Amino acid sequence: MDIPKDQMSTLLDCGLFNSAQILGCFLVSSSSVSNDSTPHLKAENLALYGDALLRDKEYRRAIHVYKQALQYHKIAPKVNATIRSSLSASNRSSSPNSFNVSAINENEVKFKIATCHCAINENRAALAEMEAIPSKSRNLQMNLLMGKLYRWSKHIRPAIACYKECLRHCPYVFEAIISLAELGVQAKDIFSLLPQTPNRSGRPPFDQFDSSRWLHRYVEAQCCIASNDYKGGLELFSELLQRFPNNVHILLEMAKVEAIIGKNDEAITNFEKVRSIDPYVVTYMDEYAMLLKLKSDPLKLNKLVHDLLTIDPARPEVYVALSVLCERKDERAALANADKSIKIDERHLPGYIVKGNLFLSMNQPDAAVVAFRSAQELRPDLRSYQDVYASSSSGREKAKKFYESALRLEPGYLGAALALAELHVMEGRNNEAVTLLERYLKDWADDSLHVKLAQVFAATNMMQDSLSHYQAALRINPLNEAAKKGLERLEKQMKGVDPDAPEEEEDNDGDDADGDPEDADLL
Repeated sequence: MDIPKDQMSTLLDCGLFNSAQILGCFLVSSSSVSNDSTPHLKAENLALYGDALLRDKEYRRAIHVYKQALQYHKIAPKVNATIRSSLSASNRSSSPNSFNVSAINENEVKFKIATCHCAINENRAALAEMEAIPSKSRNLQMNLLMGKLYRWSKHIRPAIACYKECLRHCPYVFEAIISLAELGVQAKDIFSLLPQTPNRSGRPPFDQFDSSRWLHRYVEAQCCIASNDYKGGLELFSELLQRFPNNVHILLEMAKVEAIIGKNDEAITNFEKVRSIDPYVVTYMDEYAMLLKLKSDPLKLNKLVHDLLTIDPARPEVYVALSVLCERKDERAALANADKSIKIDERHLPGYIVKGNLFLSMNQPDAAVVAFRSAQELRPDLRSYQDVYASSSSGREKAKKFYESALRLEPGYLGAALALAELHVMEGRNNEAVTLLERYLKDWADDSLHVKLAQVFAATNMMQDSLSHYQAALRINPLNEAAKKGLERLEKQMKGVDPDAPEEEEDNDGDDADGDPEDADLL
């Protein structure tokens, strides 16, 4: 009795992958399908079995089965030719069904093999499979995957060509738009691939938006952000938000940019708005976790991590957030979680940022530089430049120029101002650091500015000034850990006590017994 192949397709369509796998075992082992006389049927059965394995995320098994399907697909024409020859010799008439050609699409099977390789981070093997597909035969999905593979292997020109081809197929492939912007393609060049290109200025009046002009504005916003024109990008996203209120994607993009440039309160507000609209969003929630740590809000951070673990524990954002939560109590556990996020997605930038900061706090600057450089290769923003050049004076000069350029573009980049002040301190220019920070304090009532100033004053033995700024930071944010630790250290120095001396044993027992309230019910 033959195994019904249409039932295999039904199981796959219904998402019953385990049943499809079992039925696939019967399909490929059926005695009615001969490997020698009907290789086309064998190829079809193997391809269906491979689909079941792929959908069930058994990627290596799927690759093995798909390759067998391609082998039978290749020998099918030879067998058909032999059948035709024997029929001709016996002068028998034959119907078209007497020698069937394999119904599988060779290019589709190669694409599925490449997809499996990508899923297990075998990008070179995936690219080799994709390059075997003729360019004219590639569909939208194939071009998008090829664009990603070329980009990951640093073949920029062919990556751009593939992403542009995606937009020719469909102008709403947002992954292609964002990737083209990040690869440095100008907005006007992307506009040429979209319907109803606006005027040369590229900025049509907002009140005349039609079905396509909002897309042009979106392209322009992404190009601004990719070129570090964060102010321009935020303005464009704000205008889009007027057109599409409560748009979760736009709010997340704005929050991410605000976090990068140090507008922490605005970023937190937008992240909280996103969670109020859709409490199950995971995208960029690790960025939100980092902000909550900066604002010393352990209760919200604990709840966020608990929610993320409940929603989807397989996402890299979850383990970055967990790393941030663990950092204060267990740096090794925090580092393990950061590594786990990178293992899940080796291109997840916040994982490298958190890992670099952890290495800095563990006094391992060389390892921190490696992590920050990995982040910089993925996306050179303000955070990925942090301490990446600290190992050499020439490197520090590059970082200094980057921060100064960022501040010229947008004087309100608090993150760049803090980083530049740190560079001034590293090179002994304490007066320049103080001048820069005090200039920002006139417009920004920010606890991180006060902490940085306090640290600079403490380093130059200006104890009273340092004390006043630590106190100001704690008035703004009583939970600021850096301010509390700095103030405790400063008070010891002012009393003539060595702040690095070990604590008395008896003091530690009581602390351990009580514990921190925010960690008591940790997850």
